Amino acid sequence: MMKRFVPVTKLLGTFAFSFWALVLHTTLPLIVLVCIELLILAACGSISRNSKAVFSLCIFAAFLALVQLLGGGSLESAYVTGLRMLAMTVVFIILLTTTRLQDLTAALVKQIKIPYEYAFMFTAALRFVPDFISESHTVQEAQACRGLSTQGNVFKKLINYMSVIQPLMLKSLGRSETMALSLELRGFGSNEHSFMSNVHPRSMDYLVMAALLIVSAGVVYMRLTGIV
Repeated sequence: MMKRFVPVTKLLGTFAFSFWALVLHTTLPLIVLVCIELLILAACGSISRNSKAVFSLCIFAAFLALVQLLGGGSLESAYVTGLRMLAMTVVFIILLTTTRLQDLTAALVKQIKIPYEYAFMFTAALRFVPDFISESHTVQEAQACRGLSTQGNVFKKLINYMSVIQPLMLKSLGRSETMALSLELRGFGSNEHSFMSNVHPRSMDYLVMAALLIVSAGVVYMRLTGIV
């Protein structure tokens, strides 16, 4: 479903959902917003592939809610904090699983008029997040084969995990140097750029953009009038 829209529509949708999550300050509307995002993720056929990520975000949301509660906040504010974080992160999973990064770069440069260097840095950072996570698992398995123990209290685990962080950072630095050399050889920094992807909005995209604008105005109005 989401693949029918161009990247700029998905970007605006991502920003709109994040904006709604910030504006809404009661539990029920935020629960509805999270459910809508999960339904969209399921409709895209990506819910099973990203189930671990969604579960991890739910755990982190519960942790934030607990911190809010222990910090003196009310139960309602704890729920709102956790749901708000969950709503603002799940929508980014939808964006990344339904959009190719090269198309996202083209949309940022062509439609939103962001300088190419900044658009490239943003999408390159997103590109290496899965690789970084995969490498961390590889390093953990390699260190476990060498006798790394993950048992003990929290402080002991943190000390032992340093043997994972050090080679992981060295591998990341090596990857960044290789990437910098590759970009230099390809003439990165030129003022002329061409994209193979056609990311121009169509009529359906304009309808969705108008709907997002109307809903955003409605959410702001309901917040100002105290409805939500």
